Amino acid sequence: MPDAKSGLDPRAYLPLAPGETYPSYVPADESPPEFTLKAILFGILFGIVFGAANAYLGLRAGLTISTSIPVAVMTVAAFRALAAAGGRSSILEANTSQTIGSASSSVASGIIFTLPALFLWGVAPSLAQMTALAVAGGCLGILFMVPLRRFLIHREHGHLPYPEGTACAEVLVASEEGGGKAHYVFWGIGGGAFFKLLTSWLHLIPGESVARIPGLRKGEIGTELSAALFGVGYILGRRVSLIMVGGGLLSSLVLIPGLAIWGGERELPLFPETSMLLRDMSPSLLWTRYIRYIGAGAVATAGLITLARSIPLMVESFRRGASQLRSSLGSGEEAAVDRTQTDLSLKTVGIGVLLVTAFLAVVPLAFSGVGGIFPRLVASVCVVVFSFFFVTVASRIVGLVGVTSNPTSGMTIAALLGTSVIFLALGWTDLLGKATALTVGCVVAIAASISGDTSQDLKTGYLLGATPRRQQIGELVGVLTSAVFVCLSVILLEKSFGFGGADLPAPQAALMKIVIEGVLDQELPWVLVGIGAVIAVVCELLRIPSLAFAVGVYLPVATMVPVFFGGMLRWFLERSAADETQAGERRERGILLGSGFVGGEGLLGVAIAGVAFVQSRKPAGIGTDWLGPEWVAQLVGLVAFLGLIYAFARLARAEE
Repeated sequence: MPDAKSGLDPRAYLPLAPGETYPSYVPADESPPEFTLKAILFGILFGIVFGAANAYLGLRAGLTISTSIPVAVMTVAAFRALAAAGGRSSILEANTSQTIGSASSSVASGIIFTLPALFLWGVAPSLAQMTALAVAGGCLGILFMVPLRRFLIHREHGHLPYPEGTACAEVLVASEEGGGKAHYVFWGIGGGAFFKLLTSWLHLIPGESVARIPGLRKGEIGTELSAALFGVGYILGRRVSLIMVGGGLLSSLVLIPGLAIWGGERELPLFPETSMLLRDMSPSLLWTRYIRYIGAGAVATAGLITLARSIPLMVESFRRGASQLRSSLGSGEEAAVDRTQTDLSLKTVGIGVLLVTAFLAVVPLAFSGVGGIFPRLVASVCVVVFSFFFVTVASRIVGLVGVTSNPTSGMTIAALLGTSVIFLALGWTDLLGKATALTVGCVVAIAASISGDTSQDLKTGYLLGATPRRQQIGELVGVLTSAVFVCLSVILLEKSFGFGGADLPAPQAALMKIVIEGVLDQELPWVLVGIGAVIAVVCELLRIPSLAFAVGVYLPVATMVPVFFGGMLRWFLERSAADETQAGERRERGILLGSGFVGGEGLLGVAIAGVAFVQSRKPAGIGTDWLGPEWVAQLVGLVAFLGLIYAFARLARAEE
């Protein structure tokens, strides 16, 4: 093992010469503890925690975060606490824990992107059905990734950097060699939970601050007072945050006032509204009835554009992946000699895929309510075909640009469009057909999402010297153990708050619902959708990242403003740093704090939902009447939020 303070070998970032191998942090001829009960239990625990938090965040804002680094840091802290009591832990145990724990985020992403639409249609799925879909998607994504590992992770080392996986390896090595930053995650969890307690449980301060724009008809600007959204903004950075808030400002200050001015004298309702006149609608109602369709058109178009721009990479990725798979099958190789090159056998992969496919086709549970074996078989074939293609594509794309830039939503939209067209041709256009198409999209979304997470984790393991087979088993354990808790959190949140409202708008699922209805019903307000499509195309022509801007158009501007605050604070802290080293330290501490904010607010949100479920009502709290007029309450809330941001900035600079 390298000497203390040595870090990763510099060749972790460089392509290898022909015949050269990367010397992992833990050599292949050493076998320290790795897949231990301690690592498994901590991984499961942290996976449940961040899976539930990410489910809440996604339902509220349509965004999720990668949790590999926070889980890794919290694992190191837990292992150190055990070490103080006489226990010993290895870096490979910590890696196993983060591998298991990070799987839940991908499960949460696929679930919240799709299944809430079933609740919006009034055909709420059972916990068993949701869990079955989550497990099927997770298993397919991991199994399809197994035969690609040697090519993408091993042979393409240095050509595919896998940024999150490499960063996670650096964090684990730094922690192994004496660095300790876990307290930033815990501070973040405490701060996020406390602020959520003030706004949504005790209701001591409002959860949003809104102001009308003088002279602009129905124009208003506001911000959600959300620690989680601020943390997301810091993680995303200035550029993405600016683009997203720009989309929100377009909706709030241009599109809504434009509708109000244009329709001010109109005496008939404007489709899709059938009763109210435009002049009688509030800004929020105008957003609900019109702007969200424009935003949906923009997001769908941007997702497809992003996907289309990736076609050359997708084709090449699929060609190379299929070639590697054929090579592996033809050679009959089951495992390499070295511990660090052993995968799950191809026989195990094949049996696993067949079992998942047979389960989806034969057992009515997953595609609940679909009559007969033939419709389930068609849906199962769609799942396997789309999952195999997008897993092969996603696992390579994240190697180049990272998980956050993986066009999962575009892939899901493409899968939904393909499935919906097939169902339309077969005449399955009723509510049952829509629900089945959506569940197909759910499984594909989870498979594509978790293949990216698995790729990053395998890269971390490759650099550290982990055993790939144990990591692959760990990913499966993470899916199997977190799926039911993620799905339970979604059901609990729906029963307590409902989807589609101000508390939990479930924006991504609402978008998928619109896509399916657009194909099968053909009754969408296509003019509004077309306006959104034009916005996305104009963004591309202006070289503005269309997907980030479109998400800003689709979500209320109040959701985007705290994201903007977070991104701008990160830019300010890094720019004002004395040197690049200090800037990197501020960035790292802030990202850990931001991840903690997401976890803390998400966990308390799920706790509030639990209380509301038990009591059959939301916690009434104390209320904001003690603050007097509404404008005073909103001002106090804004000041409190600015205080939270100030505390965040102080902590990000704490050790200077």
